Amino acid sequence: MKDLNFPVSFEFKIGTISNDFVATDASGATLAYVRQKLFKFKEAIDVFSDTTKTEVNYRIKADKWIDFSTAYLFTDDKGNRLGKVARKGWASLWKAHYQIIDDKEKLQYTIREENTWVKVMDGIFGQIPILSIFTGYMFNPSYLVTDLQGKAMFRLKKEASFFGRRFRVNQLHETDSDDDHRIMLSLMMMVLLERQRG
Repeated sequence: MKDLNFPVSFEFKIGTISNDFVATDASGATLAYVRQKLFKFKEAIDVFSDTTKTEVNYRIKADKWIDFSTAYLFTDDKGNRLGKVARKGWASLWKAHYQIIDDKEKLQYTIREENTWVKVMDGIFGQIPILSIFTGYMFNPSYLVTDLQGKAMFRLKKEASFFGRRFRVNQLHETDSDDDHRIMLSLMMMVLLERQRG
């Protein structure tokens, strides 16, 4: 996933038993089909080249049992380690906070939720009958990917839709092209984890 044509969209499939979505670029070309394996004690995600599911480009695996502070390791189709994204446990209870770590175990980027109150309001209104079905249109969280100097590089935002189906990634500043796949894999994993929150 290099030389990406932004914005990139993630659209979840409705009516399948899998937690899966298709990633497309600005031209509508398919970049990946992301599918989370169900009924696993450890989370496991396959990133296919397209919806035919004939070619796996990447795999994402949790490094321990299901937990709110788990790290998720990225490997390519040959099993080479590409890096990982780690959820910052207690910090993520109030406001989503993840760290993107490279293949040499060095911190590169941080992902943070922009507005915590969006999640709070979604949680409140989500408990009210009838109103809960409209929260997907009213409360749409966004997340910033920042470098070690705090400069915003990407923004991922949930778009207004029922069932939290669509997300969009916009590039705010240029990054090293070698980092693009790691950042996109991190955002894909984060969306799977955070999708139900708004």
